[in-house]
Amino acid sequence: MEVKLDKTDLRILKLLQANSKITNLDLSKKIGLSPAPTLERVKKLETNEVVKSYHAKVDPRKLGLNVNTFVLVSLDWKRAKTHEIFIEKVSDIQEITECYIITGEADFILKITCKDLQAYEELLFKKLSQIDEVERLKTLITLSTVKKSEVLPFEY
Repeated sequence: MEVKLDKTDLRILKLLQANSKITNLDLSKKIGLSPAPTLERVKKLETNEVVKSYHAKVDPRKLGLNVNTFVLVSLDWKRAKTHEIFIEKVSDIQEITECYIITGEADFILKITCKDLQAYEELLFKKLSQIDEVERLKTLITLSTVKKSEVLPFEY
């Protein structure tokens, strides 16, 4: 359900996306309100789940996670409850950081982060390819990241 937001709410969201650790005082100065109404607006955005959570952005390379892949997954639709079972199984695999239902060449796309190619190969052959509902897998290995934005593209 879409929540009605004014320009001030949208400015708050832009600033929080850029720096979720901004103090309420700094935020209030940047949007031109006093601290109390600013905090009230932020709390309202959280209550309405416009702001769902706050996270630390961690550099995967600093943790030794050097391989990112995208995997196109086509399912075997002859089985009952195929996509529900597949979703349940991939939800338990921690290296799968994102999973989307898509249209086109495949049914799902998975984003996978691993230590190295050997770890990815093991995941591919011992976990993903062993899921009965999977008909076909196609791996796309990323060479480098050109753009990755956590800021949603909206205007205020």
